[in-house]
Amino acid sequence: MKESAFIMLTNGFKDKLYRLSKRLLVSNEEAEDATQEVLLKLWKNKNKMAEYKNVEAFAMTMAKNYCFDKLKAKETGNLKIVHSNYKDEQPSLQRQIEAKDNLSLVGKIMDNLPEQQRMIIQLRDIEQYNNAEIADMLKLNETAVRVALSRGRKKIREELLKKHNYGVG
Repeated sequence: MKESAFIMLTNGFKDKLYRLSKRLLVSNEEAEDATQEVLLKLWKNKNKMAEYKNVEAFAMTMAKNYCFDKLKAKETGNLKIVHSNYKDEQPSLQRQIEAKDNLSLVGKIMDNLPEQQRMIIQLRDIEQYNNAEIADMLKLNETAVRVALSRGRKKIREELLKKHNYGVG
């Protein structure tokens, strides 16, 4: 595989690799390092790429594993997940503050979800992978992905409702 073909192939998903790494490692620098490591490993094994059924899914799995290895090496069990991709059409200052507060709250709620649910919500709702792709990446069956996604979303919804209902009345 030529360098230009490799770059064209990986350009389609390198931002997703970065976002997943950032979600897991929190640090911009560590996420950039993780992305570079995965792309470097893919480049070193470019002759085997034709064997991979889905290069993007394989790369995402590599990124996930690399990040978990980094976290284990640091001996930290706390994965920080903060979703910062919220966009609003011409938001007022009040709406911006509310959105930021809600986003922060969702991030905190996600921090308390089991690791598998956090990962699945990240891949499905933020990175927009379908359940089959997630199942392949995480070595789960699709039913397990659907159940974990449903439970994670339900917990987030319950916690948000609890928070907003306390503010009323």
